[in-house]
Amino acid sequence: MGFVTQCTAALTLLFLSAISTVASETMLTVSGLPVASGSEATVEFELEELRRIGEITFSTTTPWTEGEQTFTGVPLATFVSSLDLKAGVLKATAVNDYAVEIPVSEALFDGPIIAYLKNDERMSIREKGPLWLVYPYDSDAKFRTEIVYSRSIWQLDRIVVSE
Repeated sequence: MGFVTQCTAALTLLFLSAISTVASETMLTVSGLPVASGSEATVEFELEELRRIGEITFSTTTPWTEGEQTFTGVPLATFVSSLDLKAGVLKATAVNDYAVEIPVSEALFDGPIIAYLKNDERMSIREKGPLWLVYPYDSDAKFRTEIVYSRSIWQLDRIVVSE
């Protein structure tokens, strides 16, 4: 095998390996999940696992973007239900360690989504991704309050569940 062919093969393998790593990257870690034995569990979610929980799409304006944006993600209420959480508090934390607390009781079915797409594109960290807790701000005045805006955490990468 010639040198050029070997280099091409090596680069192809490196490229395919990089694609595989991106496709299986952990996007969200949830810890503090109660287990029957009284201990706590941690679960990691990749994009496809979040999508399988159930996704919705809505369009809304936000205080941080220009014009109407379309977001796709898993409803927080559906996500909480998939974890079998009935009560407690979600401490959502961003890449830069900004954190907010959201009572499980406020994970409403007409409420926020854990968005992983904005305008049909994945969001980079620079674009407030890879995950952004987005409310349908335009759908109801209850989603246009300082508390809701403060809970609209972007660059979300982990959640800790507590009582």
